[in-house]
Amino acid sequence: MKRLLMIAYHFPPLAGSSGIQRTLRFVQHLPKFGWEPIVLSADPRAYERTSDDLLADVPKNTVVRRAFALDTARHLSIAGRYVGAMARPDRWVSWKYAAVRDGMRLIREFKPQAIWSTYPIATAHMIGAELQRRSGLPWIADFRDPMAQEGYPADPLTWKSYKAIEADTVHNASLSTFTTPGAARIYRERYPAREQQVVVLENGYDEETFVGAASSAQARSSLNPGAITLLHSGIVYPAERDPTQFFEALGQLKAKGDLAPGSLVVRFRASVHDDLLKSLAARFDIAEFIDCQPPVPYREALAEMLAADGLLVMQAANCNEQIPAKIYEYLRANRPILSLTDPQGDTATTLRQAGASDIARLDSVEEICRVLPAFIAAIREGRAQLPDRQAVADASREGRTAQLARLLDSVLGQ
Repeated sequence: MKRLLMIAYHFPPLAGSSGIQRTLRFVQHLPKFGWEPIVLSADPRAYERTSDDLLADVPKNTVVRRAFALDTARHLSIAGRYVGAMARPDRWVSWKYAAVRDGMRLIREFKPQAIWSTYPIATAHMIGAELQRRSGLPWIADFRDPMAQEGYPADPLTWKSYKAIEADTVHNASLSTFTTPGAARIYRERYPAREQQVVVLENGYDEETFVGAASSAQARSSLNPGAITLLHSGIVYPAERDPTQFFEALGQLKAKGDLAPGSLVVRFRASVHDDLLKSLAARFDIAEFIDCQPPVPYREALAEMLAADGLLVMQAANCNEQIPAKIYEYLRANRPILSLTDPQGDTATTLRQAGASDIARLDSVEEICRVLPAFIAAIREGRAQLPDRQAVADASREGRTAQLARLLDSVLGQ
């Protein structure tokens, strides 16, 4: 059995991020394909919120080393203020020093054949780069999404830090992986000398977890009897998933009589920005349609997806090269999907290819007013579009892990 050192900030018991699923499911499935994972993560004190609900999904014999780390904003600030350099490239940069030390100890003890690090915590790639330099091992850098983008990060010094880490990583990693074709295309154009080392490794869903959640979904046959429940599960980012035009459209539909009170509930599960949603609901006089709910354990969140009448995606055009990880869980839930996103983006393309073609631009009140009533009517009449079965089967986490194992085998061959 070959061994892989996996560097990931997002790992149980971290709570509140769907990004945790990518690493966790790779850890679960890699041994089936000849690779034993060794995990290097952060001390739980660095996490804003923790939960034990996914700890049981970590295979019992998996080596997990949690290196000392602090959150600059919570642990190193005075009266809510801290030195910017102490949070660059991110608030967990303190993780690097202990992680490099512990990583080298793991390399000496377990002698892995390769290193893997994963964004969106940029410090993880800094750790991967240093361990690769010291050990000489092949390194796969899992970017998931683009790092340095136009206008992101907003702080110029942080952007410069991101850009330097990005360039160093792409040039020194054996492979750089991205979750969408659009993101991979950007990096092939940005770093033409490394074009062949940029590959797509999409997100997915975990079938075993869905099977376990199915019984809970059956127990709650309807989330809101008599009303269509449209569920948005996960964070509502004010810039990347701005719901303003959606809420305005709901207000217009209500004013015209096209949306009656009691006919629709839009449930936001674990939005993180409930205050924003409630203020917008009050502004457009649609409070009766909006239901903000707190985070729940992962399996309960999946059960809720299975029980919802429809699932809501929100993704702005400034994220056209990104696909929310929950999209694949939405597909597996086999419920009608309403996508408020740019039709030209990767999110819309992936959903269309899977047979989910109810799409309107997130920033277009007019399009939402046209698409939403038809979507609700189709659900009520039992003729709503459901995802294509083959597209769903192709998106399993086990299949994605098999692809990762092939990539690992290829870098050893090099």
